Amino acid sequence: MNSQELNSDSRQTSTTRVGAVAYLNTKPLIYGLDDRLKGFGSLHLELPSRLATQMHQGKLDVGLIPVVEYLRNRSEYRLISDAGIACQGPVWSVRVLFRVPPEQVKTLGTDEGSRTSVALSQVLFASRFGKLPELVPFPIGSSPQDCRADAVLVIGDRAMNPERYRSDFFLDWDLGEQWFALTGLPFIFAMWVARSPAFDDPKIIRLLESSRDAGLENIDEIIANYSASYGLTDQACREYLTHYLKFQIDDAELQGLGQFANRCAALGLL
Repeated sequence: MNSQELNSDSRQTSTTRVGAVAYLNTKPLIYGLDDRLKGFGSLHLELPSRLATQMHQGKLDVGLIPVVEYLRNRSEYRLISDAGIACQGPVWSVRVLFRVPPEQVKTLGTDEGSRTSVALSQVLFASRFGKLPELVPFPIGSSPQDCRADAVLVIGDRAMNPERYRSDFFLDWDLGEQWFALTGLPFIFAMWVARSPAFDDPKIIRLLESSRDAGLENIDEIIANYSASYGLTDQACREYLTHYLKFQIDDAELQGLGQFANRCAALGLL
């Protein structure tokens, strides 16, 4: 490689804009990433739906985006890392809360912060009851009780303690658990994606995976820094990050992704 090509490569990587979801479940993936990116790019934190929009608009080059957005844009996006957010069984932080029995649900309130979880909810309702509920979006800042739908999807930190909603909702589904019961496969919620299918920057990819590896090695520090701010005990935070979630995407997770893609396509969700 000549000096002109080296300078061109340096300019490219120095401007790489990396986006990630601003939730507890991303902390092991972005551990120290801001510092690692210095000289190569910059890190931006956002809600999942806003992150997906910024990727689509070209405001980000690489993003830890909701996996359904990758499925909807496979001609434009490329999976670039085996680091991601998945579960094999309960996920704890993605739930549907029910006011009526699940088979009687006609309307589903959907958290504006979510896209993958909305599609997953639709797949589960269609698989179990042969029908899709009408979606009723509700603002990110409002509470599930404010949405008068028959059932309400909640994601992230406020889904972790469903007992707080028992006065309004008598039952809840953990969507990771429901998916595993249906398919016997893990579920991927988010993965690192590059906006360009031609993206091939090994430095950025190594930084993403080294941040994940360092995050898993420093779980105790992450727990100490974040458990209280998310209203969790240290024990609950540890269980969430080490028992419920998986941050390494292997063949089984990709099989689950393939089945999710097929089910979404059959329902016209892609």
